[in-house]
Amino acid sequence: MAALREISRISDFQNLLDESGSHLVVVHFSAVWAPQCQQMNDVLTELAKDSQYVNVRFVKVEAEELPELSEKYEIAAVPTFIFLKSKTKIDRLDGANAAELTKKVQILSSPTANVPVPATEQQQSKDDLNVRLKKLINSAPVMLFMKGKPEEPRCGFSRQIVQLLNENNIKFSSFDILQDNDVRQGLKTYSNWPTYPQVYCNGELLGGLDILKELAESGELKSQFPKQEELEDRLKSLTTRSPIMLFMKGDPNTPRCGFSKQVTQLLNDTGIKYDTFDILQDEEVRQGLKKFSNWPTYPQLYVNGELIGGLDILKELKESGELEAMLKDGQ
Repeated sequence: MAALREISRISDFQNLLDESGSHLVVVHFSAVWAPQCQQMNDVLTELAKDSQYVNVRFVKVEAEELPELSEKYEIAAVPTFIFLKSKTKIDRLDGANAAELTKKVQILSSPTANVPVPATEQQQSKDDLNVRLKKLINSAPVMLFMKGKPEEPRCGFSRQIVQLLNENNIKFSSFDILQDNDVRQGLKTYSNWPTYPQVYCNGELLGGLDILKELAESGELKSQFPKQEELEDRLKSLTTRSPIMLFMKGDPNTPRCGFSKQVTQLLNDTGIKYDTFDILQDEEVRQGLKKFSNWPTYPQLYVNGELIGGLDILKELKESGELEAMLKDGQ
């Protein structure tokens, strides 16, 4: 049975590649301080136990401890996964996406891994990504796609645009494109705008830093944004955006805390569709919803705009057999 192996020296990494030959090597560039990396290590550990991947080598590397290796594979953020065959990189995955990681391991470990994906499948993948991008862009009246988070920008341009929006009291939500390479690359094509950050208002691209600076200098900046919605109105809108709304840390594919992970498992077991909101991407919603609902913790589940509760209550409903019926009534 294969296992997740930790590499701490360049020489050990080179030896591993020599030993692996043409077999797939999956390298996870991680960091001990990033909880999403530990979650993805758990995913790799489970994949390594699967007998169909007996010839796949699963490797964990501390990105900051082996900077030469991180530089070689252009690691800008963690978690990042590099896929190698015969010492050659054949693919990569940026960000914590368990479903996509599993899919890539399955495809790339097969003998036909180097065969191009059929055009029909490529088109389906592109269509799915465009649907996701549209949903992200419209998830808030003002959406900022940036490197890092507002409180921790990862580039100077992102830092400046956050400062500009805050100075003009413009409320916004954000998405860290360093955590999702599909979004990072796909949005450039979708919006026909090659750089980041990007700001969207009511689903339409406004532009990047230079355009916002020009608008600020001309006094037109605030007029380009929608009238700021009161927080309570926005929270009402979010809690009723879908019949079943889950406010959680992360998303169903990559929960960012154990409680969120357990709740998504409970909901997934019912087979009933639900929508989610990542409260880690919006501090205003994260803090405001606690007061709005008079419920101090996350996750929080709403059905038809009414708070049901968190993990403990959902567990009780599951044990009593009421959870699935309640969710079906909410559809």
